[in-house]
Amino acid sequence: MSAVWVVKLGSSLLTANGEALDRRWIAQVAAQVAALRAQGVAVVLVSSGAVAAGLARLGRAERPTELAQLQAVAAIGQPDVMQAWSVALAEHGLVAAQLLLSHEEARSRERYLNVRATLRELLAQGVVPVVNENDSVATEEIRFGDNDRLAAMVADLAAAERLLLLTDQWGLATADPRREPGARRISSASAADPALDAMAGGGGSLGRGGMLTKLAAARRAARSGITTWILYGRLPGVLLAVAAGQAPGTCLRPADKQRRWRARQRWLGTALHVHGAYHLDAGAARALRAGRVSLLPVGVTAVDGDFRRGDLVACLDAQGREVARGLSNYSAADAARLCGAQGREVAQRLGRPGEAECIHRDNLVLSEDGA
Repeated sequence: MSAVWVVKLGSSLLTANGEALDRRWIAQVAAQVAALRAQGVAVVLVSSGAVAAGLARLGRAERPTELAQLQAVAAIGQPDVMQAWSVALAEHGLVAAQLLLSHEEARSRERYLNVRATLRELLAQGVVPVVNENDSVATEEIRFGDNDRLAAMVADLAAAERLLLLTDQWGLATADPRREPGARRISSASAADPALDAMAGGGGSLGRGGMLTKLAAARRAARSGITTWILYGRLPGVLLAVAAGQAPGTCLRPADKQRRWRARQRWLGTALHVHGAYHLDAGAARALRAGRVSLLPVGVTAVDGDFRRGDLVACLDAQGREVARGLSNYSAADAARLCGAQGREVAQRLGRPGEAECIHRDNLVLSEDGA
């Protein structure tokens, strides 16, 4: 295959008004996947729908709010989702492989690399990976929270050229078209454009994602040089329309001069759950934004959260905006003791020798809106 696309499909598309899996629509997508393969494009499917399918099988309409109930419903629905894709793809001679991920796979770099190797081997074997969050075992602390974010990570793992987010909207618009009929669709923009934030909205009742999560996913993908499309998923032949350059949706491309994340930075930026925050003074925020420097205790004004050494933490400026994120050299308790400390004061405050940096520059990555 000369190219890899990651296609994310939301719950609202996979189910017929939330009542059951829409197998006819799934069959149409599978036919397009087969047609793309004939054009030299391998596809990874990031498929939501486990909870919605489980609710349909139980005859329930309302999504549970308790984690244990949510996990049980997902466990009931996930086999239906995978069976639907397996049958639909088999009609075209394609083999499907299920890949369920939780945040634990991303938190460990070794496991992250193992998942990458598995995914790329499946593609090399001509298999269609079907990826979903492992809702049946993920806890609130380790869940990705939306499959848009998961899709961005998968796009990086698969070394994808494009990330296609299929939704029930015609792309990103200047306002919510469901409330403002005169809203104008954005056909193309830089993913880093800050003006897009005000145009994004929230999610629906079945899914967890919305335009905000899709925009965040596009920005993460852009850091790896990946172009993202937000598309109306029920448009007939929508994937083939993208291949032909004729899809009516929103194309969010990497900025021309945007910094690209290196391999380790992509892991840090797309894969991990933030456990707390370092609050920075103006000088530290400015230094991080300017280039490859470490975060020193002298630039930290306060610490939030209950994190351990090695956990991922956010670095926030005085306005609360995320400048960067990285792996902390200190626990939250020790970091709090070091706020504002000069290098020579570190051992004195801790009562033992310590690291010169709160976060070393090799373990730090600038955030999408912080660069």
